Amino acid sequence: MLNFILKRLFTSLLVLLGIVSVVFILFALLPHNKVPITKNDQLKESVLDTLRKGNAFDNSSLGIQYLIYLNNLSPVSIQNLKDEHHPFFMDPEKYPSSKILASFKNGMALAVKTPILQRSYQTNRSVSSIIKETLPETFLLVLASIILASFFGVFIGVVSALKKGKFIDVMWQVISVLGMASPSFFISILISWIFGYTLTHYTGLNMTGSLYTQDDYGNGEYLDLKNILLPAIALSVRPLAIISQLMRSALLDVLAQDYMRTAVAKGIGTIGVLFKHALKNALNAVVTSISGWFAGLMAGSVFVEYIFGWKGMGKELVDAIAKSDLPVAMGIVLVFALIFICLNTLLDILYSLLDPRIKLA
Repeated sequence: MLNFILKRLFTSLLVLLGIVSVVFILFALLPHNKVPITKNDQLKESVLDTLRKGNAFDNSSLGIQYLIYLNNLSPVSIQNLKDEHHPFFMDPEKYPSSKILASFKNGMALAVKTPILQRSYQTNRSVSSIIKETLPETFLLVLASIILASFFGVFIGVVSALKKGKFIDVMWQVISVLGMASPSFFISILISWIFGYTLTHYTGLNMTGSLYTQDDYGNGEYLDLKNILLPAIALSVRPLAIISQLMRSALLDVLAQDYMRTAVAKGIGTIGVLFKHALKNALNAVVTSISGWFAGLMAGSVFVEYIFGWKGMGKELVDAIAKSDLPVAMGIVLVFALIFICLNTLLDILYSLLDPRIKLA
């Protein structure tokens, strides 16, 4: 078991390295990757040059830029302690929380540090601070959508299974297929227009809005939880449709088993059979699906956040791409990839611990 866990962790590190490499190459080959397209008038050319050098997008070769980028991202890195012009120079301002593990005679050292995600071209803020501000709102939105999708998906799946072949079952089959086929941006626009514009006098909801809203009287921001409702519904449509179908299929399979028919023959009512035996066994596949959806929705929230003006990582990513703020875009893409890899690796390990027969590659 230990060998399997170590192998899975090593594979995940290789996958992460591959993603880091692909992201760097794609962004490095974009036009104008060395100079921001949208220059802030308040930033002088000398400041822009400093930003480019700090972000490893100076006039160095692509290979040197790649090594600097990897060295910045790695928590254990090689640093130069003497030469300020060295590509790996350990600038105290850039690495405030670093600790030297070992130093060598040529001025190089092995250090432990917080991974550096570069600085924004537009604001000169660290990408890490931008992500720290936007990640909680994305997490909250995804969590709310998972809760909605799980509750209503299981409920609708149970009703469809019990009403198999009847009108309500057939109607939901059509609706669920449309939900699975519709792209998230289309669903978001539709929900925003209907409930945030057309019916806003009845719903009290807005087309756009984030977790915190600016007070009209200049008293700062206040928590506005109602703004999460529409984006959470839009983001939950596809997983809700899939979860309901899985629940329906799993429950029908369980109800068709011999021991279920025996329980019914003994006089146990349909509700009793459902809650005592069938539902628990049918939920296994559904729980597996729900746990796998979380990572996917983190990355899938990009268009939903942008359309509803939800100030999460997805909206920040679209804004960064529109402004050619490559360090911010690269950092957010890598964080999305890291979350996806970590959650899937954790699920694989948990599955292997619960069922030793599972040996996922």
